[in-house]
Amino acid sequence: MGHTSGMIHRELLIDGIFLGGECDTQTPKQVVRSPHNMTIVGSAAEAGPAAVEAAIEAATRAYATWRRSARYERQGLLRRIANALRERRSELAMLAAEEIGKPITWAGAELDRSALTFELAADLLDDFGRVSMPVDYDPRGAGHTAVAERFPIGPILCITPYNWPFNLAAHKIAPALAAGNTVILKGSGAASLCTLTLARLIHEAGCPPGVLNAVNCEPELAESIATDPRVAMISFTGSPSVGWPLKRLCAEKRVALELGGDSTAIVCDDADLDWAAQRCALGGYGYAGQVCISVQHVLADQRVCDGLRSRLVAQTKHTPHGDPREAKCVCGPMISPEAAIKVAEWIAEAVEAGAEVLAGGKRIGNAVEPTLVEFPDRWSGTAPRLAREEVFGPVLTLSRFGSFDEALARVNASEYGIQAGVFTRDLQRAEQAFRTLDVGGVVIGDFPTLRFDSLPYGGVKRSGFGREGVRFAMAEMTEWKVMVVRPGGI
Repeated sequence: MGHTSGMIHRELLIDGIFLGGECDTQTPKQVVRSPHNMTIVGSAAEAGPAAVEAAIEAATRAYATWRRSARYERQGLLRRIANALRERRSELAMLAAEEIGKPITWAGAELDRSALTFELAADLLDDFGRVSMPVDYDPRGAGHTAVAERFPIGPILCITPYNWPFNLAAHKIAPALAAGNTVILKGSGAASLCTLTLARLIHEAGCPPGVLNAVNCEPELAESIATDPRVAMISFTGSPSVGWPLKRLCAEKRVALELGGDSTAIVCDDADLDWAAQRCALGGYGYAGQVCISVQHVLADQRVCDGLRSRLVAQTKHTPHGDPREAKCVCGPMISPEAAIKVAEWIAEAVEAGAEVLAGGKRIGNAVEPTLVEFPDRWSGTAPRLAREEVFGPVLTLSRFGSFDEALARVNASEYGIQAGVFTRDLQRAEQAFRTLDVGGVVIGDFPTLRFDSLPYGGVKRSGFGREGVRFAMAEMTEWKVMVVRPGGI
């Protein structure tokens, strides 16, 4: 895992072999820069068509053996990976802070969750996917026995984004390996060092050759992997503009999509306003809002909106931002200059349409200040993009509502739907929100940015298709098979 001149280099992993070392002049190299200060962090090998073909072939060949591996063997690997993630927590967290600008406290928490995710997969193998079923409800079934078991489906292409390069990869790799599938991992080019480092860690934990392969390649080559008939499934996390066309391209193949969102927190008149303001600010500005379930919109009951506004202004002004390597930092840089410019443009567009910036709003290089924007009751024309699309930046919008039914309807009017939060002490309201909101999850008394890794996670509408969460991903990555045995058949 050595560095050269204080920088890191990472190779591709194909069939248990690392390809594209620093001295390999035949393999192109990607130069990786910190989004915080644009200094060079390191370099990563880039896969061409031959390497991509080799990865598919390796995953296909390894599947023939790995699918029949004993559960204890898979459990042992998953637990060794979890232990390695814990042992190297500080090193990997600093790598994330430098490569993707994730605040180091958040990066450390991501490593903790990643280890838990691998452990959850190991624990589930104790009894996952095999049940006995009676068939003597039918006279023909008298004396017969029947079992149903989930079996792996084959090589799985796992495409991951830059923002959670360890835990979102874990949510694909751990269930895939636990179920007996093999993996081709294609991470974001903005997080290639983190992704390829994770692959190396898994290899060093004893993963057999070809069971996990990791490539860093252009989108066109990733598409060629996705459409290859040897690949059984695509598990994709990223933007709707990429995910939905990919699903259409692979119409006859199993595809799971975890896409974007514009999560809303509803603050009711019985809410603890101090707690709601604190959590909404953390959920909106943490990691510069570059989280699929970051808080983008706050809907406040008109009876408490003024009180919430003053608290949100204070929280916004006092959110620590700057160098992601500092433990106090909550809001670091955006991943790129283009991302920061987009956020600034959306804020300006909203102001021109009648919104008011209550705090923040400035862009300096790749960084955008934590920004609180209050929306008018009505737009003078078409609602701006900040009101309709996922900003994926450190921006909170504040609006007021008159009735709880109105607030629920406004959340449901969005084209997205991953999670929503409702700050209330009223159990009836909580139940109504759970039954009414068109989202994948509802969090009561906290922000929608809260996720527990064992629970089913995913979105509806433009936000995705299918569910992650270890047990549920294992179900997506397996197929039921039934065996019926007649009396005296064995």
